[in-house]
Amino acid sequence: MSDDLTGFAGLEGFKPDVTVGQGNPEAVKYGEMWKHDAYRANARGEVFAPEFLRVAHPRPGASVIDFGCGTGRPALLLATLGGLNVTMVDFVRNCLDADIRPMLEAQAHTLRFVKADLEAGPLPTGEYGFCTEVMEHIPPDRVDRVLNNILCAARHVFFSISTVDDSCGELIGAKLHLTVQPYLWWLQKFHDRGAVVHWSQDVGAAALFYVSAWSTGRTVADSGALNIEEQKALDNIRTNTGPRADGRQWQHLRPYPGRSDEAIMIVGSGPTLNEFEAEIIAERKRGIKLVTLNGAYGWALERGLAPVTQVVMDARAFNARFVQPIRDDCVYLIASQCDPAVLQGLPYDRTFLWHTMVDLAKDVLGRAYPEGWLWVPGGTTVLLRTLPMLTLLGHHRFVLYGCDSCLIDEQHHAFSQPENDHGPVVPVMVTADGRAVTRTHAEGRMFRCNPWMVAQANQLVEFLQSPLSDDIELDIKGDGLLAHILTVAAAAHDRAGVLV
Repeated sequence: MSDDLTGFAGLEGFKPDVTVGQGNPEAVKYGEMWKHDAYRANARGEVFAPEFLRVAHPRPGASVIDFGCGTGRPALLLATLGGLNVTMVDFVRNCLDADIRPMLEAQAHTLRFVKADLEAGPLPTGEYGFCTEVMEHIPPDRVDRVLNNILCAARHVFFSISTVDDSCGELIGAKLHLTVQPYLWWLQKFHDRGAVVHWSQDVGAAALFYVSAWSTGRTVADSGALNIEEQKALDNIRTNTGPRADGRQWQHLRPYPGRSDEAIMIVGSGPTLNEFEAEIIAERKRGIKLVTLNGAYGWALERGLAPVTQVVMDARAFNARFVQPIRDDCVYLIASQCDPAVLQGLPYDRTFLWHTMVDLAKDVLGRAYPEGWLWVPGGTTVLLRTLPMLTLLGHHRFVLYGCDSCLIDEQHHAFSQPENDHGPVVPVMVTADGRAVTRTHAEGRMFRCNPWMVAQANQLVEFLQSPLSDDIELDIKGDGLLAHILTVAAAAHDRAGVLV
């Protein structure tokens, strides 16, 4: 941590408590508890990992300390879904699930374990802390000490604290929840330390908090605000929706009230793309319209498949190459958050902006388009925005190529894309309801994925459950994760007789 302890906003001169000796009897208790599968199955801290990502919005690669990590499942989700650098801390080693332990070696660059006592310290330090299903287990006379140590070790900390008695202690004849207090009691604990409570929620059986006790430096000021990527995207939106050098404003996309029954090919850059080259070329010769995503644009032009409709969403500057070479016969659907370099030289009459960041950019967009503008809902990837965008344009039949969302023969794309090299890789299974889960002990076929692929896969399931998908026909080619999910989800639909 770059800041020193003078930045702590609690008691003046506060230092983390390191006076407690080793041999905490509570460690012996939990060493026994983790031998019981029933307790391991009941430890569900991972349900709060998505909430932490939503509330804290940590930048990819940020350091997170999982205080009292337990099974390790929450930490794995933070590493995969959030792209975070996670250090797990617990005072017993046998807490980790059997399928998490090998990842400490295989994914050492993003996932590690440190044996440490939250009471005794010293604790690893990081930008963020994640502490779920822990504080209620602390003896009442030690709560202050543990809170102080955690708040000193991480600049911003997400807490989930149970406010009800435990149900598993009977497995060893011991009480597990030693400090059972309501939401307001815990809130006062943070106020006593001068902590800034960025966000909190009383959900009945649990009290949720996102807090910081650091008052110096930029971290408190920008907590809950835009991260670097969001700020850059917002600046891009201001530039792109303003007047061009010629005084005109880029056109922006509008919904189409009609309905088209023609099929649309959507071509991504996944590793199975080359397997279907001949089929895609044949379908294009038959006149089927082609929508390309990111690098698939160049792949299609090299094979003489123009004209195409190209979609770009990412805000980073390197995406400018995904519209090269520019052609007057192609249509370009560019997210307003893209770097302005993406728009340079595009044909005015065949380029349309579309908008994603409705919460952050609504004031900017409102000023740019007082007559109204189209918000495109969806997930975090260009594919997961393209599908709903095309439905808003009247289409409902889609055939997807190169949309795999997994590694195949350790390749992440059908061609070189160095920006995606060296990403963390996790094993993924598909559950009976079509969800992608990062657990190797789940039943089913295993895939190897980068974190963004896992997120995209689960967001596809969410899209299929949304009203926008009620009327769509979706065919995903290849043997990747997304195609497998669609197959599993269809089977679940047949069994249950309900919309998947």
